[in-house]
Amino acid sequence: MTRTCLSRRTLLRGAGAALALPMLEIMGNDRRSMASETKAPRRVAFFYIPNGVAQSTWNPQGVGRQFKLSPTLQPLESVRHKLLMLSNLDRIKVAGTDGHAQASTCWLSSASPDELSPAGYPLKRTIDQIIADETGKQTAFRSLELSCNPYEDNRESVYFDNISWYGHGHVARSLRDPKEVFNRLFRVEEHVKSGSILDLVLEDATSLRPRLGVTDRRKLDEYTDSVRTVEQQISRVKQRQAEINRLNPQTPVKPWQAMHRDEFIQVMGDLMILALQTDLTRVASLMTGPERWSSPLKVEGWFDKPIDHHSWTHNQGNESVRTQLERLDRFHIEQFTRLVEKMDAIPEGDGSLLDNMMFLLGSGLSSGELHVCNNLPTLIAGGAGGLIDSGQHVRYAEGTPIANLWLSMAQIMGVKRQSLGDSTGTLAEIVG
Repeated sequence: MTRTCLSRRTLLRGAGAALALPMLEIMGNDRRSMASETKAPRRVAFFYIPNGVAQSTWNPQGVGRQFKLSPTLQPLESVRHKLLMLSNLDRIKVAGTDGHAQASTCWLSSASPDELSPAGYPLKRTIDQIIADETGKQTAFRSLELSCNPYEDNRESVYFDNISWYGHGHVARSLRDPKEVFNRLFRVEEHVKSGSILDLVLEDATSLRPRLGVTDRRKLDEYTDSVRTVEQQISRVKQRQAEINRLNPQTPVKPWQAMHRDEFIQVMGDLMILALQTDLTRVASLMTGPERWSSPLKVEGWFDKPIDHHSWTHNQGNESVRTQLERLDRFHIEQFTRLVEKMDAIPEGDGSLLDNMMFLLGSGLSSGELHVCNNLPTLIAGGAGGLIDSGQHVRYAEGTPIANLWLSMAQIMGVKRQSLGDSTGTLAEIVG
């Protein structure tokens, strides 16, 4: 009798090895099988805009499902039914510390405002890493951190060019070279070579163990556990190889220093989407640029000469400058929209990759003019597998902590926490 349905858990076995099959059509012949075995995982990604936004043309009008997109947000019209616009989410600014360094570094922090690190910032493990603690158990890479910082002058410290932290003093440093990102994700032969070395290391460690005392055995066990984690990562990359080969990703050829601004953001976004699509990771972040950096910035096709984003934010009283700043905000929205549309064009289950995503756009400042942190620009594209009530604008009570959003997103991603930082609860539109 011909079998018309194949379990998603089917493995190819031989010579003591097992290899997971990619998603096959035969696995979807049975609706019940699709629901129970091939349900797409939820993913989360963050799209960061530095220096806040020009409030004059940012905030949407009206609430509920009949809201009207502002001039800056107009490029999102094609995907508005898959957006959740959020207003009046605040982060408490800690006085006496740098406003911009605090904006980028503490945007995703799980710290409450009075939990100050030695640097003076309320900096702890960031929400993306808290989520990755859970999702990283199933993926090759815990998380992916990317930056479209075009500068090589290192004008600012690590606090200005990273939004992801394992904890104070332990940054999840963002990558800015697309070739480096590609090699990390898709050069499987390099991972395989590393695997053969790990086998030798573990064999040697096992033979050494009987000769060690209690303390050294504990240290050795900790070491071998970390090695085993890398080994598992290699195995997971290999398991995704069929999907990677099918998509046939190409190594970026153009050096990142020579890329146009929109090209840089889209290439990094494409790599992020590939990593999420192939389930190499379920957590990612993409900085469109660093905070405050005052080196001239080229935005080809939008401005005739290099601009100074940070300086513009402090001169919004000048109508000409404010108009230019509004134009730059719209540029960022267009880049975000293009990535959202790409996610929505990738079929997955009964919907698209976007339908299983929480792709959040935001900034650590609402306005860079006065380093204001209330009513932070925040919107989410995607449905998180049906757990987000999209297609509306929600205006919360003034003073609602953005930590409520981080807690809601963490719970959706399987993190078992009831509070986070200065959270006062969850957001019904996201956990409903």
